Amino acid sequence: MYVVANRVPVAAEWHDAFEERFRARAGQVDLQPGFVRMEILRPDSEDGVYIVLTHWQDKAAFENWVGSDDFKIAHQNPLPKEAFTGPGKLERHTAIIVSEKS
Repeated sequence: MYVVANRVPVAAEWHDAFEERFRARAGQVDLQPGFVRMEILRPDSEDGVYIVLTHWQDKAAFENWVGSDDFKIAHQNPLPKEAFTGPGKLERHTAIIVSEKS
């Protein structure tokens, strides 16, 4: 499994708008081949960052999504620069151990 973490520092007054962007497109990424799961993690403190986790069957599935028209649509009309307190950071990982309660 391939996991991508997008760490996004969002100004407190923009939290609702940031979350609404994901709610408005809920279910769209689910249609992508190789998509497994997405989680949006809200920071527990005002100075924390949002973490957008996407899980894919493999790296190729993620890269195909990034090159897709749906990705372009999902990322058009971004929030203004003042919505962010700094640059985001994209982290990519290959899951080597996964443990889930069944």
